[in-house]
Amino acid sequence: MLRYWTAGESHGKTLLAMVDGFPAGLTLETDSIDNELARRQGGYGRGGRQRIETDKVEILTGVWKNTTLGSPITLQVVNRDYKLERLGDLERPRPGHGDLTGAVKFLGPIRAILERASARETAVRVAAGALSKQLLGAFGIQVIGFVRELGGIVVDGEEGDLEQQKQLRDQSIVYTLDPTRDDEIKELIDKTGKSGDTLGGVVEVRVEGLPFGLGTHAQWDRKLDGRIAQAVMAVQAIKGVEIGMGFEAARRPGSQVHDAIVYDESQQDGPNLGYTRPTNNAGGLEAGMTNGQPLIVRAAKKPISTLRKGLDSVNLNTKQPEAAEYERSDVCAVSAASVIVENVVAFEVAGALVEKFGNDSMDELQARWDLFHDMAKRR
Repeated sequence: MLRYWTAGESHGKTLLAMVDGFPAGLTLETDSIDNELARRQGGYGRGGRQRIETDKVEILTGVWKNTTLGSPITLQVVNRDYKLERLGDLERPRPGHGDLTGAVKFLGPIRAILERASARETAVRVAAGALSKQLLGAFGIQVIGFVRELGGIVVDGEEGDLEQQKQLRDQSIVYTLDPTRDDEIKELIDKTGKSGDTLGGVVEVRVEGLPFGLGTHAQWDRKLDGRIAQAVMAVQAIKGVEIGMGFEAARRPGSQVHDAIVYDESQQDGPNLGYTRPTNNAGGLEAGMTNGQPLIVRAAKKPISTLRKGLDSVNLNTKQPEAAEYERSDVCAVSAASVIVENVVAFEVAGALVEKFGNDSMDELQARWDLFHDMAKRR
């Protein structure tokens, strides 16, 4: 089983992710992990902390001569803005955060909750996902994440192959696939920030090159769609997840939802083994398993809970009504969310990959991948 845990606080000394079950024999590129960390810090609408931090990964364990050993890999991202011991507590919980609930649950200070609940923790989740994308890339599986909607502005623009889409996304200051809409979105973010408010949006992730059969139908907790949904919903501020057509499928008759099956002999050597679909409403998953089509995942991110114009709250010491406290925050972090969701989805896909093909070594994985592909073509 490929899995990971994270540790660390928002303003603590460091953030850590320990990845267990990663195959031996993969040569790593730390630059590609650092690139994902930089993208997570980017996107128009971010706050002051992104000018303080310059996130870089340090691989502490599990690697020898830049090649994985098959033992646990520890990833570290140091906090330059380390000041936890100097920070005081909050008296007025912020609506939308875990401040009040956590303080009551643990019978302690709000600071103890917000430091761990902070989305700063996702830096090492991105690092773990970027690590897993190198594993996926060895088998031709590619992942892209981008912003589909921001503050009610829907951005389509999805022409071209995945590499062309990445080029478009990287040209956009908010990580959409249509950079020509940037000025419109930038204006909305600026207006919202001046009013002391925040914005949310919808992000989309696509995974291409997937073989048949990652995941399983056999147990509810091993279905790949369920595992992806849990991983994405566990990202701070994500309030909804859909795969493929998602909620729209509930509004249509079956004839407009289910994807017809066509055989194209010219594609039999590809990941879909020649079984093509004129539509991909299922989003690449049927019965908890990949079906040879691109995986499509979307997530809804709520607006950031820390508002400069604080919402109504209560002073926990006096029990009197007061405005919620404010700590340095962003106006909009939907762009960052697209990077985070991209990487947590990648990690779950990588987990399903090694469950099917083995995770002791890259050589074993490759041999079993090739064997399965040959056997599946004869099916």
